[in-house]
Amino acid sequence: MGCLCLKFRLNNLKWLNGKNKIMKIPEGKHIILFDGVCNFCNTTINKIIEKDKQDLYVFASLQSEIGQEILQHIGVDKTTDSIVLYQPGVAYYLKSDVVIQVARELGGRYYFLSWLRIFPKFLRDIGYDYFAKNRYKWFGKKDACIIPSPEVKAKFLS
Repeated sequence: MGCLCLKFRLNNLKWLNGKNKIMKIPEGKHIILFDGVCNFCNTTINKIIEKDKQDLYVFASLQSEIGQEILQHIGVDKTTDSIVLYQPGVAYYLKSDVVIQVARELGGRYYFLSWLRIFPKFLRDIGYDYFAKNRYKWFGKKDACIIPSPEVKAKFLS
């Protein structure tokens, strides 16, 4: 039986109960799961951290144990290589929907990306899939997930 999201709050945290461990998710945070070995993805996450003035986001790589637990909890295939935005208790987004949602939430000059929503999802996702398929070729990849600097480590679930 997959993970169970428990409905109690303790110390302003939500608990996600997995098979072998309990993970704390900070209350009110949106979780972005990303490809931890993708150079473009890591650069994008660093930019989101820099522009996240509302302190809205926390992060985990898709390859991490926590990333895998969250994917299982929300019912997304654990082999996905799409960026995932999870708003606990609200919704989750995949592919181009993540770009649109994050652009809206960051605001500023990134808000213009939210206008992609005028295109049908299937067309946006064709573009997303094409980019995702070529991202390693265009931007390269690392052999392992990056280790965040001490300044931003608190933004990553562990």
